[in-house]
Amino acid sequence: MTVLVAGLGNLFCSDDAFGVAVVAELSERSLPDGVEVRDFGIRGIHLAYQLLEPYDLVVFVDTVQRGGPPGTVYVIEAEPGAEPGPEVSMDAHDLGPDAVLSLVPRLGGTVGPVVVIGCEPAAVDAGIGLSEAVQDAVGTAAQLVVDLVTGQVAGPASRPGVAEGTL
Repeated sequence: MTVLVAGLGNLFCSDDAFGVAVVAELSERSLPDGVEVRDFGIRGIHLAYQLLEPYDLVVFVDTVQRGGPPGTVYVIEAEPGAEPGPEVSMDAHDLGPDAVLSLVPRLGGTVGPVVVIGCEPAAVDAGIGLSEAVQDAVGTAAQLVVDLVTGQVAGPASRPGVAEGTL
């Protein structure tokens, strides 16, 4: 099985760096063969081109705002959206995950299953460093990724602070 784990976020926007922090944590862990962990930061266009490779599973790790308390970790099944308008390629540094997923078919690729491991941020304004609640969620999210890629995902009810959903 080939899996891409893509950490997303901006290091200069406080909790938006969550995905980057989780990827750093995952770099210290043992993962099965075929699992590629990469920090894409704010390079959405690079991620879109990477998704032209055939993956059995893609895992995005990012902040998501769903109205929960800061630090809540979400496991979200994502589906590619509609094809983006012509403005999508104009700012390669501001291409969100939904735009990346909808850009891949325009580039000639297809995307298989996508799961987002997301975290409710406390703040995404200018600043370096995660809030305490989001920093505390990094280990939980990293373990969820490990469980996901090894086929051992437990339901969110069995993990405090973890919720499920769809995009």
